[in-house]
Amino acid sequence: MATSAAKTHDRAMAPGQAGSQAGSRTRPPTRAKGQETAERVRKAALKRFAASGYAAVSMREIASDVGVRPGALYNHFPTKQDILKDLMLSHMADLLAAWEASDLPGETDPLERFVRFHIRYHLERADEVFISYMELRNLEPENFRIIEAERRRYEALLTDILENGRSAGRYAAEDPKVTTRAIIAMLTGIPAWYREGGRLSERDIEELYLDLVRKAVAPEIPHGDRMA
Repeated sequence: MATSAAKTHDRAMAPGQAGSQAGSRTRPPTRAKGQETAERVRKAALKRFAASGYAAVSMREIASDVGVRPGALYNHFPTKQDILKDLMLSHMADLLAAWEASDLPGETDPLERFVRFHIRYHLERADEVFISYMELRNLEPENFRIIEAERRRYEALLTDILENGRSAGRYAAEDPKVTTRAIIAMLTGIPAWYREGGRLSERDIEELYLDLVRKAVAPEIPHGDRMA
């Protein structure tokens, strides 16, 4: 009889247990929810920093935009500085990954490929560009060193292109590293003034800036050849 009662008890408990198990399967994992919240924090901070500047934004304002209590932010980012560092590292990681995946024709001149890629990528991410370049001054020293190392990795792509082109006689860059920084600074400034729907299209911008860059590194034509 005891055995029969136990079986009856087990059958009676089974529906509740099944419901509990089903609920545990459908309930979103805490980690996934945390990652979603962290991403919302990033987006809110990005918008705030781009609009008002890092120094003028408080954690309380970011929390309000996300819809959480200020204390909840610290579960994801201990300080506002950590948010800034995260945004800059993410920007550089995405930039380098996008370069590797860029699909311009293989026969495209390397310098042209870089210029077109840089302009297209940055025009689509004006807020990220603003923060990644204008807010460097607000990074703490250790964080600045980390971000600067990633920036140097990207700059090295163009420096290698210029050095190889100089060796092949295609480009004339007396100091490829300085030339790299000059070109990147010029191209990165486009999102600060360009507005879609204006006199120039994105394609126009590409062609104009590509021409500027080419002329900046064009090999000097010997005087005798010019006269001919």
